[in-house]
Amino acid sequence: MRCIWCSNPETILSSQQLGVYPVKCLSRDKCGYCAQDCPQKGLPIKFDESGTLKTLTMTEKCRDCLKCADICPPRAIKLWGEKKTLSELMKVVVSDRNFYDRSGGGVTLNGGEVMMQWEFASMLLKACKEVGINTCVETALHCPSEHMEAVYEHTDLVIADIKHMNSDAHKKYTGVGNELILKNLIKTVALGKKLVIRTPVVPGYNGDESHIRAMAKFIKEELCGAIISWQLLPFRKLGTEKYESLMIEYPMENYMPPDRSEWEMELIRLSEMIKREYGLPASPGSSEKLI
Repeated sequence: MRCIWCSNPETILSSQQLGVYPVKCLSRDKCGYCAQDCPQKGLPIKFDESGTLKTLTMTEKCRDCLKCADICPPRAIKLWGEKKTLSELMKVVVSDRNFYDRSGGGVTLNGGEVMMQWEFASMLLKACKEVGINTCVETALHCPSEHMEAVYEHTDLVIADIKHMNSDAHKKYTGVGNELILKNLIKTVALGKKLVIRTPVVPGYNGDESHIRAMAKFIKEELCGAIISWQLLPFRKLGTEKYESLMIEYPMENYMPPDRSEWEMELIRLSEMIKREYGLPASPGSSEKLI
């Protein structure tokens, strides 16, 4: 999926990526390590007239190298994405056990999209359960049902989005239709999984009352209202620096969201309407404790 309002563009691709932050660059004359250490003689790296890092175009050779990110002292070149083994990740997970115990929480896998690495995700969640750590998965659910079920085997709580009920509009805004997602939501409830629905409410795209009512109708009738919470999340224009660092266009660059005081009151109004008319546990935002 490629939601136009995505604030984490570095997670869209499954491969590692290099981002550039010219403002951090010490200049080619004062530093220049990135170009000097590049096996491709610095060809992917471009500097402006003043000698400041300008762009970096990754090649296939870059994917097996990434030396420029390692050598850059001020981190003007940033590597997005890390490769970790199961044992390496579990060391990180277990080191935070005291926090889980105090908070009553656990480990949440999100992204990007968890189901793109469903086999590894299943192994990681299983390892968490084996040491007594609660697990949660946040997913768009645009995936084969069998992959979802393999991940669910070791998942205590599922968080999933409903972004739009109209499949054509869903495809326009996210890159895919919503049929598979809705089917997997119904299957999630049938499997008895604790489910939290989230909707990024974007005025002008899915934020008017008719769209919210269509979602409420689906949750009440097709999901039998069997959810822990439905969180109406305010759209925030985040991630602009990430888009710039990756040298890709931000689709919402020129979008001007309503004033915060306006959308806060509107989300409260919509959540109260949902509770009153549909009997669903809706909330404005995600601050309420889930379990």
